[in-house]
Amino acid sequence: MSLSRKAILTVLIVLIVDQIVKIIVKTNMALGDSIPIFDGWFIIRFIENPGMAFGIDLPGFYGKPMLTIFRIIASGIITWYLISLIRRNAPPGFIICISMILAGALGNIFDSLFYGLIFSKSTYFEIATIFPPEGGYTNFLHGQVVDMLYFPLIEGTYPNWLPILGGQQFVFFRPIFNIADSAITLGVLSIFIFQRKYLKELK
Repeated sequence: MSLSRKAILTVLIVLIVDQIVKIIVKTNMALGDSIPIFDGWFIIRFIENPGMAFGIDLPGFYGKPMLTIFRIIASGIITWYLISLIRRNAPPGFIICISMILAGALGNIFDSLFYGLIFSKSTYFEIATIFPPEGGYTNFLHGQVVDMLYFPLIEGTYPNWLPILGGQQFVFFRPIFNIADSAITLGVLSIFIFQRKYLKELK
């Protein structure tokens, strides 16, 4: 299989799986709903992310569109870099890693671009519907990213003698993310771990 086909296949697989999972969650769960799996160490918990990673939001009506436009530009740069790697006959593993990063970025961009137009609003009491007769819950570029993967691997309480945090509960690992986020993280980590190998092969 050619490098270009491997790249396209990687992007398509990540995008399709990411969107299928998001659509299933959004059309079957209300905000905050949880489904414990594997004795509770893995939980499907539906939340929506209005902005950047970890729920950081950009204020104002134009904050979200500016973030989405920035993501589109970044994805364009990644696409250009991926094409240049394919033309240079870069190692297949490196191509797949960059393709995973691109696919993850595109998956979350799709949410921001279109989810506000094609879904009704998810609330803590109502489950969203796709293509509602009254239209979507917000404008183009203002859609919220669907997150659902939660791994509270360790839960406990900080010891009372600890300053400031003493007696408070903690959860590790707290962030809730999605398939697209996972693809970006795995792609970046793989490059970081095997970076010297890839760079030597690229020379």
